[in-house]
Amino acid sequence: MKPEDFDGQGPRLTLESFFAGRTRAWGIFQDRFGTLRQQFTVEIQGAWDDAKRTLTLTEDFHYADGNEERRVWAIEKLDDNSYRATAGDVVGSAAVKCYGNVVNLSYRMQVAVNGKDWTLDFDDWMFRQDENVVINRAEVTKWGLKVGTATIFFHRKGEMEERNQAAEG
Repeated sequence: MKPEDFDGQGPRLTLESFFAGRTRAWGIFQDRFGTLRQQFTVEIQGAWDDAKRTLTLTEDFHYADGNEERRVWAIEKLDDNSYRATAGDVVGSAAVKCYGNVVNLSYRMQVAVNGKDWTLDFDDWMFRQDENVVINRAEVTKWGLKVGTATIFFHRKGEMEERNQAAEG
C-alpha cells in the first residue's frame, strides 16, 4: 500500500486542518501475538503557524497503568503532499506523506521497554473517516521484526462541542 493509492479519495486529510485546535484520542497497543499490552487516552492541542507552515502538536498521554507522557511534535509542511516532523524522542525526523483521506508517517522512536531504551520503527497509517474522526494503525518493528501494533481513534472537537464545553464551565 502506498499513500498515492488514496489520491482523490475523501474526505481529504491534511494535518494542519484536522489537528488545529483540540483533539482527543483513545488507543491500544497489542504485542506481536495480539496480546493487549497498553490502553491510553491522549489530549492533543494543535497550533498552525501559517507564516512558518508549521503545525505544533502537544500530545498528553494518559496510560491505564497510571503513567503519563508528553510529546511535542513540530511538523513542517514541505508541499501539498509532504511534511517533515520532529519530536524529542524521534530519531532524526519523520517522513510524512498525505494523499486524499490518508496520511502515512514513517519514523524511528526511542521507547523505554522494561527499563531499557529501544529504537523502534513506526509505520503509521491515518485514515480520515468524516469531518471529526481519524483512525490510525501503526505497525511497530525492531530490526524488521514485528513488535506490535498500535490502534488509535482520533476525535476532533467540533466548534459546537467547544462552545458547549465553554458554556458548561
